[in-house]
Amino acid sequence: LVRMKFLQLLFRKPGKLEMLFQIPFCQKQFPYVCLATSTCLYSKKKKVNSYEHVDQEKYKNLVYSVTSYKTSAQTPDTILEEDNLLYGPPDNHRSSVKAETKIPKNWVPLINPNKRTPLPNSDSKVPMKIALQKTKMPSVTRILQQTISPQQAFYLERWKQKMILELGKDGFAQYTKNLFLQGELFHAALESIFLSEEMATKEQREDVAISGYLSSVQHVLKDISEVKALESAVQHETLRYLGLVDCVAKYRGQLCVIDWKTSEKPKPYLKNTFDNPLQVAAYIGAINHDANYDFQVSCGLIVVAYKNGSPAHPHFMDPNLCSQYWKKWLLRLEEYMDRN
Repeated sequence: LVRMKFLQLLFRKPGKLEMLFQIPFCQKQFPYVCLATSTCLYSKKKKVNSYEHVDQEKYKNLVYSVTSYKTSAQTPDTILEEDNLLYGPPDNHRSSVKAETKIPKNWVPLINPNKRTPLPNSDSKVPMKIALQKTKMPSVTRILQQTISPQQAFYLERWKQKMILELGKDGFAQYTKNLFLQGELFHAALESIFLSEEMATKEQREDVAISGYLSSVQHVLKDISEVKALESAVQHETLRYLGLVDCVAKYRGQLCVIDWKTSEKPKPYLKNTFDNPLQVAAYIGAINHDANYDFQVSCGLIVVAYKNGSPAHPHFMDPNLCSQYWKKWLLRLEEYMDRN
């Protein structure tokens, strides 16, 4: 009915269109709409703006950077600017990277340029075995332990506390004692393998505690030949540190310092061995600057054997990689000397 009245007035009497909206629509057709609108506007309490108490001056640059872009303002540069505005300048999280680029103050080459090595001799020789003498010189193990990074120290302490919680203090002490004992037996068995194959095979059958480790390294032993040193002491005559080398032999034709490690967890990558590459580099440098050894070494090998007998992981270190770890070792040695 309303539509019909509207159309009739629109076509017949356009002048009366204003009267239609003023009187019939407001008073008769929609009497409550006007009342409801008035109530909505004037009876409700004004809503409080939660942003009124925000420090507008502090965040105006951030607001401007977001609203001034026609497209998304989230670019790498603006994100860094926003973080800087909200949280302040970033911390220097690349300190470890800068530490790697640091140059040792007392640089000594890995290969000794003054050492004269004799011509290769085809005659077989008994591997060298020099006893470790007690001196005032620090050992490689001691230097690495006292210059361990805070991150490594944190994870080691967390692992220790976890083991103590599971085993108790006495149980953890017995556990570590057994680990050292197994390591010693494993090294002794390997030494027997290189000196007398028959005796080593007998020990392997009798000693159940290390049979898994020995089975683990069988495929690696096939690639080792011409053993030159076993459990032999070395010392760097210039840098004044010493250590005990597990083995010096050829691995697939390359003369290497070989370090045997035992583990209950797999370590398929070199980075999983933590500071072991630095230890190998330190031993290589010591051999090359020790007058007791008439040869030089430029490669390393870390062999991780497993108690369950699964195939060991051999990590070969070529001359370039050994040089990189030698530089890191010199920095750790300097840090130790500065502390002591």
